Amino acid sequence: MITKEVIKAEIDKIQDQYLTTLYRIIKAFEDIPASHRDQDIQNSEMPKDENEERKEWLSFIRSTYGSLSDDPIERGDQGEFEIRETIH
Repeated sequence: MITKEVIKAEIDKIQDQYLTTLYRIIKAFEDIPASHRDQDIQNSEMPKDENEERKEWLSFIRSTYGSLSDDPIERGDQGEFEIRETIH
């Protein structure tokens, strides 16, 4: 869950040159009706950092590793292709 503390911690990372823009964005939310703000928050997804994505990927690999060992994938015969006229 996103809390004010989490947002405040992220704000501390913002470069000073962007503070005016960030302030305007925050002030713009005051003009949005509460019903719309709640809907936007519910529909939004918190971005994942690369480390979290990597952990999820490794977890997926671990959970699927060896899942086909009882039924290995085999390539069938190549088959025959008809010989066609050469293009000039």
